[in-house]
Amino acid sequence: MAETHGGGCLCGAVRFEVEGTPEFAVHCHCSMCRRTSGAPFVGWAGFPRGQVRLTRGEQALVRHASSEHGSRSFCGRCGASIFCDSTEHPDVTDIALGCLDPGHGVRPGAHVFWDDRVDWVELGDALPRLGGKTGLEPR
Repeated sequence: MAETHGGGCLCGAVRFEVEGTPEFAVHCHCSMCRRTSGAPFVGWAGFPRGQVRLTRGEQALVRHASSEHGSRSFCGRCGASIFCDSTEHPDVTDIALGCLDPGHGVRPGAHVFWDDRVDWVELGDALPRLGGKTGLEPR
C-alpha cells in the first residue's frame, strides 16, 4: 500500500493529501518561482495528478495563470503558494515541498533553471545544475 502524506497552507484553510512517491523533485530557480514565493528558489515535487486530493479549502484555493503554459494555485487567505500545473507535463501536479507536512522524505534531485538563479545565494550541494533555454538542460 502506498504511503499517504498530508500538507497545506500557512493558515490551514487549504489541506491536501498526496499518495505515493513523486515523479520528480527539484529546486527551481526561475523568476516566477522566486516572485511567487519571495524566496531565492522553491522546492517542488511532481506527483501524478490522480494521487493529489484536496481535503479542505477548495473555496480558498485561488488559481493564477502565471504563463502561457502554466498556472499556480495559492491560498486566497494567507497567500501560501501550494500547487503548480503545466501543460508541459499535464498529468502531474507540482506541490511546493514546504507545504508538505514534516516526515514526507522527499529529497530534490537537481536544481532547475540554474541560469536564472540569483547571484546573492551560494549553494554548495552536489546536485546537478540544469539550465539553458528550457531550464532542464545539462550544463
